[in-house]
Amino acid sequence: MGRYTRLRRIRKMDPQRDYEEIFALVTRYEFPWDYLQGVSVAFLRDYGVPRISRLLDRTQEFERAGQKRFDDTVLIAYEMVRDGMDSPHGRATARHLNRIHGRYRIPNEDYLYVLATTVVGPKRWIDRYGWRPLSWQETESLALVGRRMGEMMGIADVPADYAGFEHLLDSYEKEMFAYDPANRRVAAATLRIMTDWYPRPLRPLVSRLSMAVLDEPLLTALGFAPQPRWLRATAHRALRTRAAVVRLLPPRPAWWGFRHKPRSYPFGWTLDDLGPHWAHGRPLEPLADETSPLENR
Repeated sequence: MGRYTRLRRIRKMDPQRDYEEIFALVTRYEFPWDYLQGVSVAFLRDYGVPRISRLLDRTQEFERAGQKRFDDTVLIAYEMVRDGMDSPHGRATARHLNRIHGRYRIPNEDYLYVLATTVVGPKRWIDRYGWRPLSWQETESLALVGRRMGEMMGIADVPADYAGFEHLLDSYEKEMFAYDPANRRVAAATLRIMTDWYPRPLRPLVSRLSMAVLDEPLLTALGFAPQPRWLRATAHRALRTRAAVVRLLPPRPAWWGFRHKPRSYPFGWTLDDLGPHWAHGRPLEPLADETSPLENR
């Protein structure tokens, strides 16, 4: 298999029909590390909106169990697409996610924005720092997975394509980004989680490099000063050098698809492990398109 064999295969696929398969190829074989970095940046973008960060700050989830909160978010998305989003397991995951969110009164526009960050964030990261940019088929697969996830969560007015998600994100940030002390507290807690993945002596540098790849409007909203130009340039060159090296490596074989290894669950997990402990005391509600009894209740 050549380095571009999967890309040639993807270019022959129809995103409207094959979006879940394309999404799996992107996230498990072509860009697993880059996709996770894009998701991590998406976390931080959410905190630039005071209404969102204040809610997260009140829950204290990131301060008390930040690594678990991060792992649960990544794993719930994985569980939803693992067997297909409309499989019994995918639907059970969506109901579990809705049960967690059901405790809070979250405006639809905030749901839309957070969803948009998970679509646009990975796309922009991969185009900038991946070993190649995404094809239009791959780009639309991210959007269509996001769209289906939004539908299963009962979110209204979900964009139909990537262009819609991108416009939603940019216009929402222009209107809603603003500094609030809660933004900084939640962002600092998240950065501590990310830096803890590295040896202690490297953590201060990793923290600064992480902020060096963030744009100035986001840094301002989070209450962080922009990093020096030399550090931003160094971070950019380092990531572009990594992309050049990855481009020369052989592709992942079919038997070695990436799977997230969460620190919170060294011995594995079940769907019931994911989310806050209190979630299991809340009732499961059927999805919007379900009229039959709940599977896996």
